[in-house]
Amino acid sequence: MKKVVTFGELMLRLMPEGHHRFVQVNNFNAEFGGAEANVAVSLAQFGFDSHYVTRLPENEIGQSALNSIRRFGVNTDYVARGGDRLGIYFLEKGASQRGSLCIYDRKNSAFAESLETDYDFKKIFSGAEWFHITGVTPALSKKTCDLTLKACAAAKKMGLTVSCDLNYRSKLWTKAQAKKTMTEIAKYVDVCIANEEDALNVFGIKTQKTNVDSGIIDRQAFVKTAEELSKKFGFKKVAITLRQSINADNNNWSALLYDGKNAVFSRVYSIHIVERVGSGDAFAAALIAALIRQKENNPEFKTLEQVVEFASAASCLKHSIEGDFNCVSEDEVLNLVHSDGTGRVIR
Repeated sequence: MKKVVTFGELMLRLMPEGHHRFVQVNNFNAEFGGAEANVAVSLAQFGFDSHYVTRLPENEIGQSALNSIRRFGVNTDYVARGGDRLGIYFLEKGASQRGSLCIYDRKNSAFAESLETDYDFKKIFSGAEWFHITGVTPALSKKTCDLTLKACAAAKKMGLTVSCDLNYRSKLWTKAQAKKTMTEIAKYVDVCIANEEDALNVFGIKTQKTNVDSGIIDRQAFVKTAEELSKKFGFKKVAITLRQSINADNNNWSALLYDGKNAVFSRVYSIHIVERVGSGDAFAAALIAALIRQKENNPEFKTLEQVVEFASAASCLKHSIEGDFNCVSEDEVLNLVHSDGTGRVIR
């Protein structure tokens, strides 16, 4: 099994049941999740030696968080223990014309207060094929920002492929802060994952003739955005997800993959959303898996088209699954890739 490493914060997720608003309820459902953890869980279910690196408090809540990813087969040997609290995010699911709402409570969390001595990246990356991060991790604190840069430099020095999902979060840092830091991180990145908002907010690259909120998508404009990202930063591949938001419940979903020469699009999925959170992470994980399978000469992933179809299909399925984690196997994703996408009952 190929070893893949992800680095980021695992959080406690608190959410009202169903589509209730925060102000309506007295109880919250408790789960765990976080961008890089979500990727690690997906990769473990695809059969990879998936290693998740984070820092958790040495208490029962920290242990519960650790157990939540271990149950999916994620390797936690490099998880550091320490700090006072687990980061929290509150999620209120939207419906129809009311969008979802996410509130963070993660300042001074165990991970945000990570120490340089918590992680031996030379040991962590030994024997690894791939390293994945997102723009969330450096946004959390000066400490995690410095550690992300150190990790990326170590990964490149040791010959790993590095992927980064830009994942801009306005509640964590400003556009100017994101641009400065992510420009430094981009020097180490081979595969960049983004959407049109990330490209604009982080790097100031605007996708022309496109308004996803009104459903207007100019495919050639997305190709130009991918070309500009690749040319500016030297990314070997750029993946851009395309979401047409009809309302909070219904979206059209597809993706673009560019390899420096050619750009291909996946099919478009019409999705009725059960859960939107984690869909980008599901895409990232499936893209990583498909690109590694391609290097292994797996016939299901020979072409650029097959790679982007797999990633897009995995993300499509995530929209149907509650919680942060995409609980699907590689075979289930391939079944969707090869089907008409009608979702008929399996008997």
